[in-house]
Amino acid sequence: MGGEGPNAAATAAAAHAALIRRIAQESDRAAFGMLFAHYAPRVKSYLLRLGADHGLAEDLVQDVMLTVWRRAATYDPRQAGVATWIFTIARNKRIDALRRGPRADFDPNDPALAPEPPRSPDDETDALLWEDAIADAVAAMPREQSEIVRLAYYEDISHSDIAARIGVPLGTVKSRLRLAMARLRSRFAERN
Repeated sequence: MGGEGPNAAATAAAAHAALIRRIAQESDRAAFGMLFAHYAPRVKSYLLRLGADHGLAEDLVQDVMLTVWRRAATYDPRQAGVATWIFTIARNKRIDALRRGPRADFDPNDPALAPEPPRSPDDETDALLWEDAIADAVAAMPREQSEIVRLAYYEDISHSDIAARIGVPLGTVKSRLRLAMARLRSRFAERN
């Protein structure tokens, strides 16, 4: 089914489509054998180029061709040529193999997984003092600003949800929050 030029390619494509029809309609093993002989080495080469090792490539070729046998009736020549259909199956099988492949082992000694060391009593006291100072500063703001700060930072509500909740435009929420943050920055500028 080889040859050169556009006519030979069209002839081979038509012959391959006919083989698929024979497999789909008659479970024709001879047709499958001819299709297998043509595509199996090409699919293996393709999978090797995608980075599969030889063993995996062999396994995937068998899986791809078995899928061709089982799903021949689903092949639609209006959607794609036989080669495109088969290589798409191969690509998808390779992706599935990567997904099922081994994952990196969990390393319980990974520093990223270590809990943060406990704060010293001095650090804990400083943090509590900062929290109290911020709470006092927020309480001293105009009610419209303190409410938005509480919703945005303590309750973690989005700006648009805050606007809907308190019944003001989104721009108003943003400007009030901007004013509140400016107040906090100026109030604590002297502490740093």
